[in-house]
Amino acid sequence: MKDGLPLYLAGSVLVLALLIKAPALRRGWDQPLMRAVCALLVVGCLLTFLAPPPSLAAVNRLTGVANFAAPLVYGVLTAFSGASIVLILHWAGGPAAALRRATWVTVAVFGAVTVLIVAFFVLGDARVERLRDLDTYYANTPWLREMIVSYLLAHTVGSAALSLLSLKWMLRVDPALRPLRTGLALLTLGGVLDLGYLVAKWAAVGARWAGRDWDGLSTYVAPPLASAAALLVGTGFIVPMVGGSAAWRDFSQYRRLRPLWKALRGFAHAGVATVPLTWWSPVGIRLIHRESVIDDGLLALASWFDPAVRTAAYGAARRQGLTEAGAAVVADAAMLAAACRARAAAERSGAPGAGSAEPAPYRLDGQPLAALAREFRGSPIVEAARRGLPVGREAA
Repeated sequence: MKDGLPLYLAGSVLVLALLIKAPALRRGWDQPLMRAVCALLVVGCLLTFLAPPPSLAAVNRLTGVANFAAPLVYGVLTAFSGASIVLILHWAGGPAAALRRATWVTVAVFGAVTVLIVAFFVLGDARVERLRDLDTYYANTPWLREMIVSYLLAHTVGSAALSLLSLKWMLRVDPALRPLRTGLALLTLGGVLDLGYLVAKWAAVGARWAGRDWDGLSTYVAPPLASAAALLVGTGFIVPMVGGSAAWRDFSQYRRLRPLWKALRGFAHAGVATVPLTWWSPVGIRLIHRESVIDDGLLALASWFDPAVRTAAYGAARRQGLTEAGAAVVADAAMLAAACRARAAAERSGAPGAGSAEPAPYRLDGQPLAALAREFRGSPIVEAARRGLPVGREAA
């Protein structure tokens, strides 16, 4: 098991992706994109669990045929290459008729190569079991040589297409779609590592044809590259699936609100007994709770808001080139930071403070909490207000 641990790990990632996508696959089975996703995940799971040496030995032992696992793995690898191209084509979109044609051409070509791999294995003589160096051991054996070249060619075309299409699409996609861009970046990097695996394989096999011994490239250099590529490709497909889900959006919002929640929770809960969340509480409930704490904290600090701080911060933000909307967020965040500092200082001194006896001079109405939290944490103007410095002079 230790021998194939990286590939088994990559397979587990693909199984996780399949489980996450299962409800959507069941609902949208009539959609070509859903079928392409399902095909790729299933084939990828088979590949990563079949390819490690312990699995190869088990397949050979169960079938009673030496090296029976070789055409099986090469065939599944070829199918995975074809499925990757089909998925990327559907993912990128385009005219339905063109997509259908491209899909059928891809399936036909890679299906034919899979049939050839099996046929070449049947015609060849592979009596000696080789679990780690079959490519170089049989590189000059009639028919088995053709089998090896067929799978390497198909895999090279598939990997190059996956890398190029992923890179091209990543450069074109909207930067706001961060999960998709991250997934495409991982797919591109995985494709590059896979091409490194193929370079090592081709070099070792070519050296055998030239009468040289570069078997170490195939036996020791290529496998780690393949394992890393499989893990990155599996993760690359799972990130957009998870990242586009409601749970992930809730989690992202929950994480972004942490600076505000951390600053305001003491004021929100002052003198109030709260019911703690359990560790198994869903992220949606946690988000609602965090937003409620922030709202309570804003209400508790309302009478401490100083419009003069807001006016100075707004002017400083505008002088830095921010838009009216952006400057308004920075100004509100600066006023909130100053209010936190003033009330905390009053509580430490035991004095009620001037703000506590006044009606709220300003309310933070309509401001997106995520934007407010971002500026509250990162704006130098807000930091100046938090430290009690003159924000207009600091920003200038």
